[in-house]
Parts: sequence; C-alpha cells; structure tokens
Amino acid sequence: MPITPLETDLLLVIDVQYDFCPGGGLAVADGDAVVPEVNRIARDFAHVLITQDWHPAGHSSFASSHEGAAPFSQFSMPYGAQTLWPDHCVQGTRGAELHDGLELPQAEMMIRKGYRTEIDSYSAFFENDQKTPTGLAGYLRERGFQRVFCVGLATDFCVRFSAVDARKQGFEATVIESACRAIDLEGSLAAAKSEMTGLGVELLESW
Repeated sequence: MPITPLETDLLLVIDVQYDFCPGGGLAVADGDAVVPEVNRIARDFAHVLITQDWHPAGHSSFASSHEGAAPFSQFSMPYGAQTLWPDHCVQGTRGAELHDGLELPQAEMMIRKGYRTEIDSYSAFFENDQKTPTGLAGYLRERGFQRVFCVGLATDFCVRFSAVDARKQGFEATVIESACRAIDLEGSLAAAKSEMTGLGVELLESW
C-alpha cells in the first residue's frame, strides 16, 4: 500500500556526494544510482533535509593521517574504535559537493557533519562519541516532526547510524532501501540491518 507522507514526516537525504559515487574517494558501488530514486521519492514530501559529510583536510578518520595505517583498518580513538577511511569529502573539493543530479528544491535545511578534525561523524544526530549533538533532534522536535524517512549513502554507515539515532531520540524511522547503497565492509550491511530492525527501524524495500 503506498505511503502518503504526513505534515509530521521528514525525508532525510544522507550524504549523496561525489566522493561516495563511482570514481570518488570513498566510492560506494552503484552509489549514483540512488539519485533518480531520491528525486522520485522526494516529490512526495513537503519536508526534506540534507546532510553533507564535510571534513577538514587531515581529518583524524583518514588513514593518511596515521603513519603506516591502511584504509579500512581499525584504529583506537579516545571515543572508541574508528574505521580509517581513504581521504574523502574534504571541505571545498568536488568530492564533497552534493551530486548535481539531485532535485530537492523544497529542502529546508542542510546539516554538515564531520567538520571537527578530532572526531568522525556518521549520524545526522550525533558525532561518533555519541555525545556531541548536531542539533537535529531539537530541530525536529521544535518543528513537530514524528517520522523520519532515510535515504542516501551508505546504508551500513551514515544511513544506519542516522536511523538508529532517530529511534533512540524517540522518532519513528524508516530506511527506504531502493534509495540507498552499502559499502558492506566485512559484513557491515547484515550487521546494520540486524541492528536497525532490532531497534524498531522499518526497512522498506522500495517506495
């Protein structure tokens, strides 16, 4: 049965940026295929919010910032284990830009994340210490939103953490899988789905 978005529903478009698309610094397989799907879904929503990964050069989550470290290896940070990534979404670069194909004229707000050098940020709600807020939860409450529909990149990292944090903050959360793609690093996609469903996130195959 088709879902008709309510005035209290928000579409959260997560990190649809060139570095997460084929040819980018941290390319997600078939990542650019989400663009037309996101556009199609967004036409049904009156309320849209965008997130953008926005790292300074030399960010602590980059493998290049740690001598001898390999991309996709694990590294211990003060806030816990951190996957080290190839350099990506560096402020002011083409890779950090939102995909030109996005058609979201009704987007009301954009949240940039990961701009603190010393800490990474997957979730649209909190940085990876799970303590430093972006302010999104307060914004959604003040606006009266109740349901968050998540689309974008990547399913098993920024989409996952955003959906999980939405639930933890008391919002209903749905991930629309046809408008997401995953990195799937050592089983991370299966782990993401297990965690999300276990916390009450709805996984919707398509819109």
